[in-house]
Amino acid sequence: METGSPGGARTTEAGPETAGDGPETAGEGPVWTGLPPGLLRMRRLLLVVYLGLAAVGLGLLLGLLAGPAWAAFALLPLTGIAFGWVLLARNWHSWRYAERADDLLISRGVLWRGETVVPYGRMQLVEVTSGPVKRHFGLAGVQLHTAAAATDATIPGLDPAEAERLRDRLTELGEARSAGL
Repeated sequence: METGSPGGARTTEAGPETAGDGPETAGEGPVWTGLPPGLLRMRRLLLVVYLGLAAVGLGLLLGLLAGPAWAAFALLPLTGIAFGWVLLARNWHSWRYAERADDLLISRGVLWRGETVVPYGRMQLVEVTSGPVKRHFGLAGVQLHTAAAATDATIPGLDPAEAERLRDRLTELGEARSAGL
C-alpha cells in the first residue's frame, strides 16, 4: 500500500522497494517507509495507563485532603489523554526512513521537523534494541552510531524482522563503503 507524503515522495507501509543498486527510481525521490501501527498502539496504551493512574491518584489525594469538590480536578489528566491521543498519532505519522544508494534518510517531527542523513561509509555500529514493553508489542528499534556523535540516529518501533534486515543491510553496506577509505 502506497500513500502520498510531503514533498511528493512515496511512502510504502510494506517496506522499502529495492530495485537495482538502491530503492530510488529514475526521476523520483526516495521511497519512504513508515513505522508499523504497533508503535502507535504501544504509545497510546502507555499514555492511558500513566495519565489514568495520575487521574486516579490525584482524585484520591484531592478527595481525601481537600474534600470531594476538589476531586473534580482529577479530570485534568483525562483531558491530557485526549490531547495526547491526537498528538501521538501526528508524531507517529511523521516518522519515516528511506534507503538510498549511498545513505540512509530518517525524517521525523511535526512542528520541528528533522531529517538525518547517515552515509553508509560513516556508520560504525548498528544496534537492534527491544525492551520488555516493545517485545510485548512485537517491536524493536534500530540505532545507528557514527564517528560524529551529532549524527547518531534512531528508528523506533520497527517489526523485529525488519529491524534485523535493516541492521544486516546497513552493516553490509557500511563495510563495503568504508573499505575504500
